[in-house]
Amino acid sequence: MNLIIRQAEEKDIKPMALMDVLCFSAPWSETSFEKEIRENHLAFYIVAEVDGILAGYAGLWCIVDEGHITNVAVHPDWRRRHIGEALVSVLLEHTIANGIKSHTLEVRASNEPAISLYRKFGFEPAGTRKNYYEDNGEDAIIMWRMVE
Repeated sequence: MNLIIRQAEEKDIKPMALMDVLCFSAPWSETSFEKEIRENHLAFYIVAEVDGILAGYAGLWCIVDEGHITNVAVHPDWRRRHIGEALVSVLLEHTIANGIKSHTLEVRASNEPAISLYRKFGFEPAGTRKNYYEDNGEDAIIMWRMVE
């Protein structure tokens, strides 16, 4: 497997939106990804390619010295191959090198694989957002990670 992680480009917008439909019950629209990639100067998105095929992506907003992870997605065909782990690792390394001192995210309370992944990187639960997800009213766990 030849895995390449690189910064997302405009050509990735449509594949990212299609992947979101496969990965999430409340996917982002193609327009949302367009705004993130083209217009949001606080946003930093990366993609994972395996032999030229988009296998995953991750994004974050840099707000002063804080990184808010917005999305981490791995195509169902490419799961359990450490691609999500590689994406989070690169996202953290890049943003820490550029002055981010803490990272936060929300994750579905039922998403044990994601929670486990984030814990590997030092994220800890810090609270709950009740009824956060509009599609089913599920709670979100707020997780934080501080740069040491």
